[in-house]
Amino acid sequence: MSAAFTDRHIGVSTQPHVHHMLSALGFGSLEELSVAALPESIYITEPLSLQAAVSEEAMLVELKALAAKNTVNKSFIGQGYYGTHTPGVIQRNVLESPAWYTAYTPYQPEISQGRLEALLNFQTVVSDLAGMVTANASMLDEGTAAAEAMALMRRTNRTAKSDAVFLVDADVFPQTLAVINTRAKAMGIPVLVHDFDAELPDVECFGVLLQYPGDSGRIRQIAPIIEAAHARKAVVGVAADLLALTLLESPGALGADLAVGSSQRFGVPMGFGGPHAGYMSVRAGLERSLPGRLVGVSKDAAGNQAYRLALQTREQHIRREKATSNICTAQVLLAVMAGMYAVYHGPEGLRKIARRVHAMAQSVAQAAMAAGHTVVHANYFDTVKIAVAAGSGHSAAELVAAAHSAGYLLRQVDHGHIQIAVDETTIEADVAALAGLLGATALELAPDASAVVLPTPVRATGYMGNAVFHAHNSETQMLRYLRKLSDADYALDRGMIPLGSCTMKLNATAEMAGVTWPEFSTLHPYAPASDTVGIVEMATQLESWLAEITGYDAVSVQPNAGSQGEFAGLMAIRAYHVENGNPERDIVLIPTSAHGTNAASAVMAGLKVVAVATDGFGNIDIDDLKRQITVHEHRLAAIMVTYPSTHGVFETSISTICAMVHDAGGQVYVDGANLNALVGLAQPGKFGADVSHLNLHKTFCIPHGGGGPGVGPVAVGVHLAKHLPARELGLETSVGLVSSAPYGSASILPISWAYIRMMGPEGLRLATQTAILSANYIARRLSEHYPVLYTGAHDLVAHECILDLRGITADSGVTVDDVAKRLIDYGFHAPTMSFPVAGTLMVEPTESEDLGEIDRFINAMISIRMEISAVQDGLWPADDNPLVNAPHTAQCLTQDWDHPYSREDAVFPAGVDPRAKYWPIVRRIDQAYGDRHLVCSCPSIEELAEVF
Repeated sequence: MSAAFTDRHIGVSTQPHVHHMLSALGFGSLEELSVAALPESIYITEPLSLQAAVSEEAMLVELKALAAKNTVNKSFIGQGYYGTHTPGVIQRNVLESPAWYTAYTPYQPEISQGRLEALLNFQTVVSDLAGMVTANASMLDEGTAAAEAMALMRRTNRTAKSDAVFLVDADVFPQTLAVINTRAKAMGIPVLVHDFDAELPDVECFGVLLQYPGDSGRIRQIAPIIEAAHARKAVVGVAADLLALTLLESPGALGADLAVGSSQRFGVPMGFGGPHAGYMSVRAGLERSLPGRLVGVSKDAAGNQAYRLALQTREQHIRREKATSNICTAQVLLAVMAGMYAVYHGPEGLRKIARRVHAMAQSVAQAAMAAGHTVVHANYFDTVKIAVAAGSGHSAAELVAAAHSAGYLLRQVDHGHIQIAVDETTIEADVAALAGLLGATALELAPDASAVVLPTPVRATGYMGNAVFHAHNSETQMLRYLRKLSDADYALDRGMIPLGSCTMKLNATAEMAGVTWPEFSTLHPYAPASDTVGIVEMATQLESWLAEITGYDAVSVQPNAGSQGEFAGLMAIRAYHVENGNPERDIVLIPTSAHGTNAASAVMAGLKVVAVATDGFGNIDIDDLKRQITVHEHRLAAIMVTYPSTHGVFETSISTICAMVHDAGGQVYVDGANLNALVGLAQPGKFGADVSHLNLHKTFCIPHGGGGPGVGPVAVGVHLAKHLPARELGLETSVGLVSSAPYGSASILPISWAYIRMMGPEGLRLATQTAILSANYIARRLSEHYPVLYTGAHDLVAHECILDLRGITADSGVTVDDVAKRLIDYGFHAPTMSFPVAGTLMVEPTESEDLGEIDRFINAMISIRMEISAVQDGLWPADDNPLVNAPHTAQCLTQDWDHPYSREDAVFPAGVDPRAKYWPIVRRIDQAYGDRHLVCSCPSIEELAEVF
């Protein structure tokens, strides 16, 4: 019999190790430690009402049974989601590789060069195809990207009046319009849908969004529309299909200011709606207004080219309520896949795929006309809109039903029209079958793809001329390229990533198995309900389990990032107050220590932020909270608190805080970022909270993927359940869609489903207790070397601890950055730097790390403290020591060595096994230089010569 999954997942799983760690803390059992750490008022002793844990093998059998309830029919629905072939070399070596999916956001660029280069490739592909100067490193999906574009247009159009409208193409994807409407309603932006066959309406508009090609498949000549909009001083965005842009002239060349869309059809399966990497690309002058993350080129301490995240001051953690977006998690893993798809195929390969797709569409159009139907639009790329002939003997609904019976999914537009969208996976047999369904007696396939009549405007501008898109077109080349990049990175497959607030626990292989099963991965999000029984049942089960775990009454998994979960929760609170006749309640109280997305999300939801002070122990200042409640009582909408606190302690007054806010008529939002310290021990929905978002990419094991994918379900009490995100298009609801697909990033939900199923109630509780044990063990062992900034009851922390380096660094001149970079030489990713307190390190070991790895980290930190002492004592100069020069590369060892410390001290410090050494490929990166010389796409040789 195989070992229990819990024993495989939890690192400290042997009783001697547990006893050793408990003894260091002075406790006799995990239960005794838990009771001491958590307030008695929130602690639960009854087990969660979940099914008992099953083995990996039994879980996979159950998940397969759910998958078998789905029917994988071939989709011709389109609407922004298309079949695609994921090259095997990319599926095996990116999507299924822990070297890629267990990595963290590349805030430490020296150990993220592979990921950053891959993202730079993605940015280059997008900006080239869009005809723009700069693209960001991915958005959450196309609908979110369009909503963010709306906000960017409003923000950057300095001539428009405050009541100017946002003009949206009537031919936009319906889910995109739904997400725009949700966001616009919160921000007080009037949206006007317009058919651009007519003149621009006689209203002032700050921005215009066009779909290219349109939802109907039509390719409109957009240049005159853009020109007319510019004459009205509007900013113009184009939602564009990247594959179509290999044949169609780019939005940038046609005069647009920005482009948005999805990279899904570049090798990323439909997955019932996600995850997919959305994109945004802008013209010159708008790059510093881009939301999300941006990879740029800089140089390291040796003058070598190096990559890093550019313009990080735009991040919401720094700007808070002044942030231009609440985007936190991106879609890095999927952006890497899409970028590598483009690298593998190269520009000619992409063009060949696009020509073949268009040829198939022409064949479908010919078959429709041969059967007597009418092709509505003569200029199209892949989607053919067909007016069903009255005398054909079939209505649109009957044709769609007949196709479904034959294994094909067509889209019924209305009672008289259908649409057929072909894609990369369409073959001649499919077209022949479709022709028969349409009633064509004979089919003449379109000419060879290289000789098809191209849609207009035909592309005249080049793209993807950089060497990277021409050097890796064989599988051998691609395999080695992917290996080279992953070798440059540090992920959980190498060692511990002790990031506080970010919960980098391992994602088990068995949990990941279902992601690539075709029963999940090839489903269209708008497939008939009869085809998606299994995945909906799985998602619904997961929602019910999450509700039980958190103590809430209802959960929606639709938000595809924690930031979007925050937004959805705040929108629910806002809708609740409006429903109860209190629209004036628009103030959200947020502690100064909170995650930056809290404040940014509140502003996005149309609410106003008032800060609440924290006391000297890192807790909410109750006296200041009383003052703020008194001042804002009649406008108080909610308080947002993170629990355990952002400072890593269990605040004993949490129940009191909830009661104070409720008494004033407000709601309580508990940020679920630290839920992994509560699962099985306390339930926010039971100790006073009304709503939370949950980070499935943290607590529930969805991989971080280098900065995404993520899922941020929103969990609410019964009184807010009616205000959860809409589940269907076209329904009038109080909130609407917050993500493009009804179930968000559905294809990765099996990961969390599998985790909960294999852990069971006892395993989930044990995982939480172990995380608390490991964090306190680290805090206790390191407290004599680094002060632990905040502790709670019984001098305990929660699941993370903050090491205060401020006094140490002030005496030595060594900075917290130096310590972070020196940890690379010891073979570790740094903890969270300077959040929530500047000059500190926040450490979180999670339950996944074993005692040996935890002790290795502790010993490394002690050794680094001794190195700092050597600087303090004058043994090493303040400007030339292993810390300020860290990290050290293999290359630096071959150069003249004139440092006061040895080469061995540099690269093999105490405890580092030379046989298992992680070697960074760059020295410390000059962030400021890169921001002054902003290069955010693959630079040519000439550009590099200018920059360096």
